[in-house]
Amino acid sequence: MLAITTFLLFTGSVAVIAFLWTRKDDHHTATGYFLAGRSLPWIVVAGSLLLTNLSTEQLVGINGGAYAHGMMLMAWEVFAAVAMIIMAAVFLPRYLRGGIATVPQFLEQRYDKTTRRLTGFLFLLSLTIGFMPFVLYSGAVAMNGLFEIEAMLGVTRDTAIWLIVIAVGLVGGAYAVLGGLKAVAVSDTINGAGLFIGGLMIPVLGLIALGQGSFTDGIGVITTEHPERLNPIGGADSNIPWGTLITGMLLVHLFYWCTNQAIVQRTFGARSLAEGQKGLMFAAFMKLLGPLYLVLPGVIAWHLFQGDLPDQDQAYPALVREVLPTALVGFFGAVIFGAVLSSFNSALNSASTVFSLDIYRGLLRPDASDRDVVRAGRICGCILVAIAILVAPTIRYAPDGLFDLMKQITAFFEIPLLTVIVVGFFTKHVSALAAKVGLLVGMGNAALLNLVLDRTFFGVELHWLYVAFINFVLMVIVMLVVGRLSPRTTPYVPQTTNEVDLTPWRGLVPASVLVLIGVAGIYILFTWLGVR
Repeated sequence: MLAITTFLLFTGSVAVIAFLWTRKDDHHTATGYFLAGRSLPWIVVAGSLLLTNLSTEQLVGINGGAYAHGMMLMAWEVFAAVAMIIMAAVFLPRYLRGGIATVPQFLEQRYDKTTRRLTGFLFLLSLTIGFMPFVLYSGAVAMNGLFEIEAMLGVTRDTAIWLIVIAVGLVGGAYAVLGGLKAVAVSDTINGAGLFIGGLMIPVLGLIALGQGSFTDGIGVITTEHPERLNPIGGADSNIPWGTLITGMLLVHLFYWCTNQAIVQRTFGARSLAEGQKGLMFAAFMKLLGPLYLVLPGVIAWHLFQGDLPDQDQAYPALVREVLPTALVGFFGAVIFGAVLSSFNSALNSASTVFSLDIYRGLLRPDASDRDVVRAGRICGCILVAIAILVAPTIRYAPDGLFDLMKQITAFFEIPLLTVIVVGFFTKHVSALAAKVGLLVGMGNAALLNLVLDRTFFGVELHWLYVAFINFVLMVIVMLVVGRLSPRTTPYVPQTTNEVDLTPWRGLVPASVLVLIGVAGIYILFTWLGVR
């Protein structure tokens, strides 16, 4: 009962603070609703970025992967910092210069309206099928593991998962549909502080439990007993082969942190370029701590439970239940719930933005007023909530864990989208025809490589990240060839709208150098621990 009371108090407090902070904001204009009026300071940008990214699909999924495969899963966290540097230095200045609200809007400026509509539809599919259901399902797994909902209600595990998915989906939908981006960003920042504190508690308590009351003895266990599980460099047949780090892995990170609407929309709401860059770099520094609470707990769980769990996605909830004092279960459940809401409502807000601005106003009703656009976004949000709730419980059938499945599904859409954006950024003469042909080839090639050939070439099965890299290279070649044969009539010149101050942050270069040193240092440390 104490746990439930603590959970309700913390969750309710976050909702009240978010409401009081945003109740006077303008939610009737597209900029006010979708971009928080371009008023977010760097700390809110950073908090929203981190908690939009950090949710139970990460806590449950990556720690589950670490339980099964070891420390190599930290590549999903550490290499994100590299992509965030690229976003701050290369992508964000161009986005803000053009005054855009969505990534497909940039593609209209670079190519044409048809490209914007096509990519808007692909972004919508990626968020609706490849992200939101995974957040709901992983959140349900975590909440059921923490509070033992099935035992509390006397129902089966499947029924408990369904009930939690519905509850989280409805609450998250209310945040995003009624409050807009600023309510999402404010709640993200508050929950982020709680999740950071709670997340770091779990590995500390886990090491104490592993050392039978001694933190240092727990460290001794993971560094001396099967130390190979700390090695972050995977072999050729591992879950993350080392060669994927600079090929497919880097591409997936670039899409996620530089072009994924659910993420970059947080930076579009920054009050200036400098504030957006500060937020990104602070978030990049925090990403270097990711292995401590997103990967190490999975390794600790493997030592504690010795492979006795029914599946890898049970590792993190089981560890939390094992080591967390009862008095703190409610607090941690609340921040877990907040993390689920954050990722879900952020993705929902972004999907609604894409539909409203790129499909509704861009295709269905070009003359729609701001009120009509916001209304369409809210209606779309309600429909997407229902779809995500229906799809989420089916993820339990994933054979290799929810995180791997999520990344493989989203890569199907991500690589074609990323390629069109990257080629558009770095060329002036590639035409809209090349973009359309590239998208067609990219989607068709993804289906051929993954679904028809089952990632097998001449009897050799390739990792899905290598397949993603092959698709990227092929798309780039096709777009450059078509662009050469049928170029733009005039070279592309980026627009400048001056909607925000475009003065860059002077600390960007030194901050980037420090982050890169941190990335290298973390890999050197864990490689030494894993192979000595």
